[in-house]
Amino acid sequence: MRTGIATVCLSGTLKEKMQACAIAGFDGIEIFEQDLVTSTLGPEDVCKMAADLGMGLDLYQPFRDFDGVTPDLLKANLRRAEAKFGLMSRLGMDTILVCSNVATATIDDDGLRASQLAQLAELAGDHGIKVAYEALAWGKYVNDYEHAYRLVEMVDHPNLGTCLDSFHILSRDWDTAPIEDINADKIFFVQVADAPKLTMDVLSWSRHYRVFPGEGQFELAKFMGHVVRAGYTGPVSLEVFNDVFRQSDVERTAVDAMRSLIWLEEQSAKWLAATAEAEGGGSAAIRRRYPMELATLPKVNEPAGFNFAEVKADDTAQLEKLLGQLGFAFEGRHRTKDVQLWTMGQARVIINEQAASHAEPAIAALGFDVDSPVIASARAQQLKAPVVARKVQADEEVFQGISAPDSTEIFLCQGSPDGTATWTAEFGQAGELGEGLERSSSGAGAVIDHVNLAQPWQHFDEAVLFYTSALALEPQPFAEVPSPSGLVRSQVMQTTDGAVRLVLNLAPAQQAQSEVRKTYQEHIAFAVDNLVATARAARERGLEFLQIPANYYEDLDARFDLEPGFLATLQELNLLYDRDASGEFLHFYTATVGSVFFEMVERRGNYDGYGAPNAPVRHAVQYDHRQHTSPQRH
Repeated sequence: MRTGIATVCLSGTLKEKMQACAIAGFDGIEIFEQDLVTSTLGPEDVCKMAADLGMGLDLYQPFRDFDGVTPDLLKANLRRAEAKFGLMSRLGMDTILVCSNVATATIDDDGLRASQLAQLAELAGDHGIKVAYEALAWGKYVNDYEHAYRLVEMVDHPNLGTCLDSFHILSRDWDTAPIEDINADKIFFVQVADAPKLTMDVLSWSRHYRVFPGEGQFELAKFMGHVVRAGYTGPVSLEVFNDVFRQSDVERTAVDAMRSLIWLEEQSAKWLAATAEAEGGGSAAIRRRYPMELATLPKVNEPAGFNFAEVKADDTAQLEKLLGQLGFAFEGRHRTKDVQLWTMGQARVIINEQAASHAEPAIAALGFDVDSPVIASARAQQLKAPVVARKVQADEEVFQGISAPDSTEIFLCQGSPDGTATWTAEFGQAGELGEGLERSSSGAGAVIDHVNLAQPWQHFDEAVLFYTSALALEPQPFAEVPSPSGLVRSQVMQTTDGAVRLVLNLAPAQQAQSEVRKTYQEHIAFAVDNLVATARAARERGLEFLQIPANYYEDLDARFDLEPGFLATLQELNLLYDRDASGEFLHFYTATVGSVFFEMVERRGNYDGYGAPNAPVRHAVQYDHRQHTSPQRH
């Protein structure tokens, strides 16, 4: 599949955009007219630079408001078009995007439109230019890709074809199956963009909220599958209008964009195979080759569970105390590294004292159990994930590591049927616990239930795609949780069986600074079999619980009519509670150390949530605690 991207997707100057696209590995680019008009590079300079970078110039766009106009306006439009055709010759480009008219069309007549497009095609032919006619979703008279193709057929000129844009098609819920009926020779260009499902006018939706494939909710694999089955062989190019992307680092955004096309290519191949099987064509149909070859990635299963969580800090005393109070056992220090291992059942926490950049405790790494760490790492690297290496001695386990968009290090570990980890043998004998601490068996069945990570605003969508494509986690419908600092967008990523649950939070704007991880809290949640017993034991060890207001328990009683003794126990231990048709959920939070706090949970029945109704309470209590403990400003 030939990959492309429109320069409008990226921040920076035209030169910076072209360089970033080449670094990311794109085959070609679309030149967005405004990028050229505002550039200090002349057309010949752009042509030479593209050649030097090894990229094609695939499309010049957009040419607006041409068809359905009066004769005098048509004359002006043809003059404007001829000037652009001359410019394209200097650029070395041969395809222009012409959008259906949204502003100046006054005559709703397909015969007239076809006649005017025929004149444009004839003029384009004189300059060796192909015209790709596209139906905009908000076009005045033409907003349907099938309508646009009917006009192309009416004109029947070799220099006029159509452009299929996933956003303009899927935002209107047009059926994509008829794409297969389009003559492949008349599909001059294909543009793709994803988007969240929103209820708003389609123009605003398009101009501000498009995202790269895999970061929204459109059925792009199905769209691309029909395009492939139609016989199209040209570029598949990203055209994404997004306010965040155009404010973010250009090279990083280009890599994210390339990752999305690699992911889309794989998903489209899967859709084709699944569709062929459903149609009963047999193995030959499933293996059918189309003119457009779709590459696939190394196949991996979703992770079987968390292997470990790692917190970094210069001063680890508070972390050690907190884990000991929760009932974790100190298993000792690593024999060659300045790190500690703490365990409760199969929940493993590494405390890393090696990185001075984490002065206060912060979540630094997560380990996941996978079938084959080497294959999973190879897949992630093909998806442009940066490699993270750790120094190891000859007799130590080698972890396959990659870096997530928020800089959290992700390690792919060899899973074991019994949930154990061979690398724990690298830790020495446990020392004595701190004063007042003792080991407890109350959490013998503990596992890491979920991890909550704060995401910088400019990389939230990138993170969703990263965990979807590289780790095979499935995004769930996102939610927005009220907090005293504003709404917090929460996106759950999880495996089918819920063994891995990762919650990505987009922090409120005033807290989401460049160093978001140092200003917005994150947490690790551990599931135990008996939360009440765990909480009582932790209280005896002196654990400081997050103090829940009495008003919460009064409201809890009103909502659930709980047994009085049970309600009293919840309030006594600062436990929170939720219930749905599938089961119950009990949990409590610790105080925050640095940017990290811990949560202990108990899932009863088939409860699959996270106590979402309780999240505003937690946010409010933490906010109030920060207000009272932060240094006063004068």
